[in-house]
Amino acid sequence: MAEEGTVQVEVTVSLPGPLAREAEARGLLTPETLQALIQAELRRGRVEQFFSAADRLAGLPAKALTEAEVEREIEAARAERRSPRASSS
Repeated sequence: MAEEGTVQVEVTVSLPGPLAREAEARGLLTPETLQALIQAELRRGRVEQFFSAADRLAGLPAKALTEAEVEREIEAARAERRSPRASSS
């Protein structure tokens, strides 16, 4: 994924004194650390969405393919990849 330019965002956070002092002492309020925390939370959200979708998909009624049907699907996919149309895309 190509990285876009940096956008500067100013954020003001009100924290209880003890929490602010501890976070500052541990280096949690630096731009680099806040960026890492936000990235980790976004990644966690994407993973959660993925597993939620997988759970919904697993809950759908589906007939299992036979071994012969799986083999036919594999052969069809291989044939499509070998076709001239596939290499020109």
